[in-house]
Amino acid sequence: MIKFIKSFCHDEDGAITVEWVVLTAAVVGLAFLSYDQLEASNEVVLEATGEAVATAVDYLE
Repeated sequence: MIKFIKSFCHDEDGAITVEWVVLTAAVVGLAFLSYDQLEASNEVVLEATGEAVATAVDYLE
């Protein structure tokens, strides 16, 4: 029984899976942060574009 416990403690077959899960979670977290930053900057550009189009339409009429 002690031999089984020692071999179980030294077995590293699942360690790589844990590393990939952590790495994947980090990538997903960074993707969410990037999306949030891009969305905030896109709002400014879309508002400016909308105002420019509205001004151009008013100018043409």
